[in-house]
Amino acid sequence: MPQIPEKIHELTVGQLSARSGAAVSALHFYESKGLISSRRTAGNQRRFGRDALRRVAFVRAAQRVGIPLATIRDALAELPEERTPNRADWARLSEAWRSELDERIKQLGRLRDHLTDCIGCGCLSMETCVLSNPDDVFGERMTGSRLLPERKSAQDCEQSAT
Repeated sequence: MPQIPEKIHELTVGQLSARSGAAVSALHFYESKGLISSRRTAGNQRRFGRDALRRVAFVRAAQRVGIPLATIRDALAELPEERTPNRADWARLSEAWRSELDERIKQLGRLRDHLTDCIGCGCLSMETCVLSNPDDVFGERMTGSRLLPERKSAQDCEQSAT
């Protein structure tokens, strides 16, 4: 991993990419979403403060556990500008995500436990489909796969083939 001399206080997008491991396109995307910021030189080139390294690491770690970018942006907005997020910041901000992650873990456990009960047809009226239709809520309103218009039933596929 390339080292950045202490006397360099700003990084080009290429240097930030090389040091953080994030693609240049990802860095541009993060900047467009307000996750990191840069200043422009007279030649319109991006320059990132050294704190951008830790912010990129913060974003990537949060993404790995499934935190949406909007939530990450809100968390980073709580930090002072141009200050490197530290361990205490990460602990405070990630604590707010704990309940959301616990709920996702429960949902994944239910998915794993009931995966064999679902035939994946998109039919939301199956009484036993605990994945798409717990307690057959949709079956009381209507039958068939009309609630999932992007998916075709087997019968629709057969008809369009003829």
